[in-house]
Amino acid sequence: MPIERDELECFLLLAEELHFGRTAERMRLSRARVTQLVQRLERRVGAPLFVRTSRRVALTGLGRQLRADLAPHHRAIEDALDRAAATARGIEAVLHVGFSNPLTGEIVMKATEALRVSHPGLAVEVCEVPLADPYGQLRRGEFDVQLTEFPVREDDLDGGPQLLAEDRVLALPAAHPLTARETVTREDLADVPLLTLAGEVPDYWLEHHVPARTPSGRPIERGPGVLNLQEGLILVAAGRGALLAPAHTATYYARPGVAYVPFADPEPTGYGLVWRLGHDTGAVAAFARTAREITA
Repeated sequence: MPIERDELECFLLLAEELHFGRTAERMRLSRARVTQLVQRLERRVGAPLFVRTSRRVALTGLGRQLRADLAPHHRAIEDALDRAAATARGIEAVLHVGFSNPLTGEIVMKATEALRVSHPGLAVEVCEVPLADPYGQLRRGEFDVQLTEFPVREDDLDGGPQLLAEDRVLALPAAHPLTARETVTREDLADVPLLTLAGEVPDYWLEHHVPARTPSGRPIERGPGVLNLQEGLILVAAGRGALLAPAHTATYYARPGVAYVPFADPEPTGYGLVWRLGHDTGAVAAFARTAREITA
């Protein structure tokens, strides 16, 4: 008996998420329905595809094999349907994509190049997301989707799973005593003013980038507010404070007067795609699939 499309999509999503709740959310189904679809497919195959416990979900060996066999064909079908729909509409779609920093910019450009081959009718225009206004342009419709730093906890925004993560560094004035350390911790942030972020920044986002207290409860002094990374690094070099930044910053923004020390980070910076709630169009979905393939 041939596999049905809802079973196929449910299996591939669950194989990606390894979480019934997140799979249900992405499919806009109940968890019970996701369980039914998986069980129905397992009955078709004749063996379990997932190992389920109270704490985790994992693919069986057979599940991994089935995923490897099915995923390329599923992508090809989705791509063919997208191309057919675009041809039927008789239009050339333009997708506006935002990126938050050089690392995400590289991923966005790789996805754009891949889409030129798989979706020649889809033009992608890219632009950097302002550090001081992480969601404003997305909300105004200037971006259709953006690859941005997590966490994102906005009621009017939706998104996909985390695509990648990286540790952080502490950018310090080159002469600061903490630069002699191999690593610094959140407790060390009490020993130097931490530059803050000005602009339309949610409280939870600010706390991730500029925590107010150390784990032991010591206050962390707030330094001047900055609107972008370049402005922040100028102030760091001038001895006005320190700046928490993604680890790739040390490579892309090496400069006199600034030293980068690895941050022993309990919360590495994650990145994923975000779009306006209800605006997950076919073009957005195509870009999301391509970005997942590039970062897999």
